Amino acid sequence: MKATRALLRRDLLLAWRRVGDALNPLMFFTMVALVFPLAVTPEAAFMQKLAPGILWVAALLASLIGLGGLFTPDYLDGTLEQQALSPVPLGYIALLRVLSHWMVTGLPLVILTPVIAVPLGIPGQSLPAILLLLLPGTLAFSLLGAIGAALTVSLRSHGLLLPVLVLPLAVPVLIFGARGTLLAMGGDWPTGPLYMLAFLAALGASLGPLAMAGALRISLD
Repeated sequence: MKATRALLRRDLLLAWRRVGDALNPLMFFTMVALVFPLAVTPEAAFMQKLAPGILWVAALLASLIGLGGLFTPDYLDGTLEQQALSPVPLGYIALLRVLSHWMVTGLPLVILTPVIAVPLGIPGQSLPAILLLLLPGTLAFSLLGAIGAALTVSLRSHGLLLPVLVLPLAVPVLIFGARGTLLAMGGDWPTGPLYMLAFLAALGASLGPLAMAGALRISLD
């Protein structure tokens, strides 16, 4: 627990010192929601048909922003090598890194969703269910993105390769997230999609650290 608190505190302090980087995903998420109706049509009935897809694609792309630098600074200054030699498992350290990233990017995206729901034509009564869907959905995005970041940490062109690796893996999250949002907007409670998103997030949290640790050790070797 002491190591957990220390690692989370370190990552959150670093994120606070680079608050501009933390705001970039929020700005991107907001701009997509505001600009898309202007580019297509502001008609509410039409936007409601597109809203689930726009919301989840914007959340995915916003979650990927900044993931390229999730492990790179520690890799370049040697901190990652020291963490690999520490008594704390490297996979656990990577999982805490993902959790801190989600607290800085994913959780604020969920909180910001009611603001962008207005231009997308999302009914207010469906917001509780949509916010509940976004919690495990954005966490799954962060976990998948972290696996891609670990695989490309030693590459110079990781910024271009990371989306290519992550986007195919994120398709199930997009499908269940958009389906659940559509059900919520129709007045139904999205029990099935919510369970699937929770399962995908739990699967990523259990298997993701092993994949991240293996990828990071390969990069260090």
